[in-house]
This record gives sequence, structure tokens and C-alpha cells, in this order.
Amino acid sequence: MRDRTDHVTSAPITPSTVRSPPSSALSSQLHSPSLSRSPLLYSPEHPQATTTTTKPKTGHKIMFSNTPPVVSAPPSQMHSPSMSRSPFLGTPDRPVTMPPSGARTPMAYIRSRNLTPRFLTPLGSPLRKALHLTKLDPTDAWLPITESRNGNAYYAAFHTLCSGIGIQALVLPVAFTILGWTWGIITLTLAFIWQLYTLYLLVNLHESPETGVRYSRYLQLANAAFGERMGKMLAMLPIFYLSAGTCVALIIIGGSTSKIFFQVVCAANECKAETLTTVEWYLVFTCGAVLLSQLPNLNSIAGVSLIGAVTALGYCTMIWSISVSKGRLPNVSYNPIRVGSDVSKVFDVLNALGIIAFAFRGHNLILEIQATMPSSEKHPSTVPMWKGVKVSYTLIAMCLFPLAIGGYWAYGQLIPPSGMLTALFAYHSQDVAKSLLAITSMLVIINALSSFQIYGMPIFDEMESIYVMRFKKPCPWWLRVIIRTVFGFFSFFLGVAIPFLSSLAGLVGGTALPVTLVYPCLMWLKIKKPKVYGPTWWLNWVLVVLGTILSGLLIAAGVYVIIDNGIKFNFFKP
Repeated sequence: MRDRTDHVTSAPITPSTVRSPPSSALSSQLHSPSLSRSPLLYSPEHPQATTTTTKPKTGHKIMFSNTPPVVSAPPSQMHSPSMSRSPFLGTPDRPVTMPPSGARTPMAYIRSRNLTPRFLTPLGSPLRKALHLTKLDPTDAWLPITESRNGNAYYAAFHTLCSGIGIQALVLPVAFTILGWTWGIITLTLAFIWQLYTLYLLVNLHESPETGVRYSRYLQLANAAFGERMGKMLAMLPIFYLSAGTCVALIIIGGSTSKIFFQVVCAANECKAETLTTVEWYLVFTCGAVLLSQLPNLNSIAGVSLIGAVTALGYCTMIWSISVSKGRLPNVSYNPIRVGSDVSKVFDVLNALGIIAFAFRGHNLILEIQATMPSSEKHPSTVPMWKGVKVSYTLIAMCLFPLAIGGYWAYGQLIPPSGMLTALFAYHSQDVAKSLLAITSMLVIINALSSFQIYGMPIFDEMESIYVMRFKKPCPWWLRVIIRTVFGFFSFFLGVAIPFLSSLAGLVGGTALPVTLVYPCLMWLKIKKPKVYGPTWWLNWVLVVLGTILSGLLIAAGVYVIIDNGIKFNFFKP
């Protein structure tokens, strides 16, 4: 704002010299800082008219410039974004027009336009000021991810822990059979630090302090960083694979483990009941998952995520502690496996790196989890979210490293390709109490049910947004029930109809890896624009290049495995 100075003659001013203000505006409003800076008072298109005065009785003339008087205001108000983003600013689609003849003051003109409710205007906006004018899409209040924004650090820890650890962590010792002790531990440590750093970037990219925009979904942030077209090309397929694909895998894992649980319990009680088929167990698990999925929004499943987090910690701790307590298997070896041609050895190493990289998941849900929290200039959502992430990933590290190191120590090269759960039943089903095996299986089942809810939420949100954008109103409860039921049973159909999807996991997982390791660094560079050739600039570009190369190599390894081993297309035969 240009400096403006009043030019007043040296003559004294008497009360009768200046015409009293119109009665349509209160004196408190006339001295409001917001009115002194309002575009309605002065703009290039509509310069302010010269103030007319009456001649004082003393004969001296008082002259005013064509600018309003300078009003003293606190610095916080002078620099408040609510002034620069006032709803009454002229825009290309809503230009500022001259006030009607009856509106003799700016306040009367504002009331005559009646654009927004009183609580959204700068004058009556303690709530608006507290929210720091955070720009929210009005339809967000109708969608399941952002329907409730009363989350906190505890909820963030529950959701992050439930989504960040799962059955894929039990395969980590298999990577050590190829990499060995030294490179296995080094690789796991570097991968943990790398993905924790990208988590930090995502948490701090959630809200833009410059524009006040909150990116409540990963795809929204990708569109803001890369453009809508490029963002969808890069991020849409991996994000939907990580959500929908994980739900299909959870149905397979939950159904298979339910069958094992029944067999263990039945064998302990010597019952002769006929067990269900594998497909029927998938169906039982799917019914439970669909029933839980009727909870309305992401905040409402905080208790479910807490149960999922506790059960994940429980079965991971039980599996590695039982395996270590039983000691090493006879004739165990720790020499890295090196068989086949040189090309085969290279792809084995890449497969091991992929196992470690895929052990870390949940980055596609971080922005969605943070979107459930309130945010303001004084209390940004970044603070409680990062607290929750630090607590949850401390617990995740306490599970992953003992699983990888303890599992490899106990089983060595004898560990099955499917991981620790299979090894526990294969080597210790006779010398471990049936009750412990049953509890372990039950914890896996409960964790799979809980994880299904949080990984399915982005799909529910996307499907409901189609209705909301089309009809401009919230999704009715009956349609929400139909959407979630259809998705659950469609995932069941995929798990039954295409059970060989696990053979394509390396190939498809390579395309999804950038969501965790590459895109956060690239989006930070595009949005935050750190100093070129500075430490942050170099760090992020190095990680982008390394992550892109690793992703390409994993895709190549997945193609090689498919060509070398082939795929058994056993449709509808899980």
C-alpha cells in the first residue's frame, strides 16, 4: 500500500467545520481497520471522491486530500491475510461496481450486496481470524475423509501405526537370506530413514501457509505440484493400487489365516467339524470387513485403528519372540544365497531390495490422516501430526528390526519365502502351545479387518465424491451403504477370480514405490522451491534420482521373474 499523507492547513479545527458522518454507519465501524483498507474506499477503477467541507466561522479553509486518513492498527491486522483475501475484493468473475445511490457508506454498500454471512466478513470474524482463512472446499464437509476435523495427535498415531505396519513386515528375513547380515541391516536402516524423511516432507506439505490451502488427499497435492494432467498420470494408478490392491491382499490374508485359526482350535479340542473351503473363509472375512466399513468417516474409525495398531504390535512381537526363544534351527546357515547365472543373482538382489522397500507402507494415507485435524495459524495441524508420526514410527521400528534380525537368526536360509508366520507354523507347531498359535492367528485376522477400513477409506471418498460433485449435496446413507458393500465384495471377487495377483506384486509394486520414496521429494522441490544448489536442494534431487532408478530396476526385476518363472493363470482357484 502506498504511503498516504494528509495535508491540513494550520487553521484550528472546530466541531462545526466537518460534516458529521452518515447515520448508516456506526462510529466503531468508521474507525475499523478493515474499512480503512477496504477496496471499496479506494481503487484504481473507482478513485475516492474529494471530501467536501463547510467553511469554518473563523474564515480559514480546511483542505483534505483525496485519500482516507491513516488509521493506526495493530501489525497483526495490517498484515492479516483476511484483508488481502477479503470476500469483497474484485475478481474477474465478480468485478467491483459502484455502490448504488442509496448506499452512502461502504458498510451500507456491503450490506446491500449480501454476499456472505456476517461471520465470514472481516468485521465479524473472530472465527475467521482464528482459522487464518484456511481455504477449504465446501464439499469436503460431505466426504468421509474430511467430514470430521476434530482429530488429534493420538488419532494420528493410531491411524499411522495401523496403516504403517502389516503382514508384509513378516517377509523381511527373506531379504536377509540374499543380502546377508551386514548389507541387510544397512539397507533396512537406510530405507527406514529415507521413508521417515519423505513422511516429514508430506506432513509439512499438507498445508500451504502462503495460500492457506489444505491438501487433504495425496492426489490433490500431486495435482498442485505437477499440474492436474501430469499429477493424475503419475499418482492416480499407484495410489489406487496401494488402496484397492491392499484391500484385496487383506481379504486373502485374513481369509487364509481364518482357516488356519479354525484348524488350530479344532485340532486342540479334537473336534470333527468340517472346515469351510478357502473361498468360503474369504467370504466370511469379507462380510466382517463390509460390516465395519459402514462407519461414516475417517475419524470415526480411530478406535478401529487403535485395535489394529495393538494387534499388529502384538502378533509381530509374539512371532519374533517365540522364534528367538526356541533357538536356532539345526544346521542353520547364514551364507547369502548365490545360485544361478549372474543375471539371476542381480535380480535376486533387486528382489531383496524390493522386499525391504515394500515393508514400509501408508504414505498414500498420511495427508488424509492429517486432514482430520483442525488447523489454524496459531495451532497448525503439522505439530500434532508429526508428534503422532514420531510415536508410531518408533513403535514400528521396535517391530521391524527385531522381526528381520531375530527371524533371520532363528531360521537363516531355512525360512520359507512367505515369511515368519509360515515359519512359525512349519517349525514350531508341535513345540509351541496351541493357544499361542491361535492367539497369533487371531491377532493377524483382527489387524487385517482393521487395516481394511483405513485403506478402503480413500476409495470410499473417491466414489462418494462423484455423487457429491454431480448433485451438490451429501451422499445419502443408503447410497453410502451400497457403495461400501459393492467395493468390499468386488475386492472379494478379485481375490477369488485372480489369485495370481501376488505374482504381479513386484511389477506393480515397482510402479507404486515412487509414492513413498520419490514423489514427496519432487513435490517439495516444486512447491517449496528451496535454494538452488543448497543442501536441501541436493538432498532431494539425489533421493529423486536414486528412487527413480530403484523403481525402474524393480519393474525390470518383476518382468524378469514373470518371464523366467511364468504365471500360473489359475482363475477362480485360490
